[in-house]
Amino acid sequence: MNPLAQTNPHRRFNPLKREWVLVSPNRTQRPWQGQMEKPAAPAALTYDPDCYLCPGNMRAGGARTDKYTSTYVFENDYAALKADAPRFSSDEGGKGLLVAEGESGLCRVICFSPRHDLTLAKMSVEEIRAVVDVWAEQYRELGARDDIGYVQVFENRGAMMGASNPHPHGQIWASRSVPNELVAELAGQRAYFAEKNEVLLCAYLGLEEAAGERVVAANASFVAVVPYWAVWPFEVMILPRRRVAQLQDLTEAERSDFAAILRTVTATYDEVFDTPFPYSMGLHPAPCDGEEHPEWQFHVHFYPPLLRSATIRKFMVGFELLGGPQRDITPESAAEVLRQAGTRVGTSRG
Repeated sequence: MNPLAQTNPHRRFNPLKREWVLVSPNRTQRPWQGQMEKPAAPAALTYDPDCYLCPGNMRAGGARTDKYTSTYVFENDYAALKADAPRFSSDEGGKGLLVAEGESGLCRVICFSPRHDLTLAKMSVEEIRAVVDVWAEQYRELGARDDIGYVQVFENRGAMMGASNPHPHGQIWASRSVPNELVAELAGQRAYFAEKNEVLLCAYLGLEEAAGERVVAANASFVAVVPYWAVWPFEVMILPRRRVAQLQDLTEAERSDFAAILRTVTATYDEVFDTPFPYSMGLHPAPCDGEEHPEWQFHVHFYPPLLRSATIRKFMVGFELLGGPQRDITPESAAEVLRQAGTRVGTSRG
């Protein structure tokens, strides 16, 4: 990293979304008298009779959760998208300013484990591998539908990230159109591929591995890095070493390595502030829109909000909302904190 960037304000370019992030390392020592969050506590029960997602329990909508014994998928009782939503398009006034169109899709819930207390950070690699296989099957099934253009798998972990139920689970939103974030990433990768005849994230990974200063963890098939252009304080991106566009295209060995690095990253997060670490995590395969996507590389985003401790979070307000994204700690210093936490995870787990 340029030594001037270590202590001085500067901008970093995100080629994936073609936008800039302001980095202000000079602000790391500012005093904090703002909102303090309540530290998250791990779930104490392996089974909670009042939890909608524990096996055999009644859900709020009146359906009963199956008595499942492994990773479990069901249709969301309060889905944001519906398969039978009407198709329509309108432009009130005809000026392209008051435009609306119907949007159809499906929403599903994925319970990672029947155990109420078993997060990804605490699951074994074999148990997470079962989750990966379910994700891949969901992508294969939903992505093959003519009425689906994108399948977004994600997890909101913790009350701080809006999780409505403490039972470890994720979601699938499969939509007819490609969502905004993916439209931006598609444009960035296409532009780089057209100019350089290289896959953007493959070229980027080569640079990150050569530098080493932002690499958090790695195995035979995957590398986890704090992106050079990271916005969130301890943001992490997981990238395959091999060029692959879709999750279901991973080999058996790669799926196991993917499960292993997911376990490493989530367990490392919990070690940073010795608390269950909140985050939003999402898988980003190529769109399933019937087109070829030679420019796309599969990747995973982790967006955690904690900044200085288990009780101080990063707020996306003010300049971030009205101007552009900004961060205080540099990605390099965040990566060093995560590497140190990862060392403690390795020690504690033998």
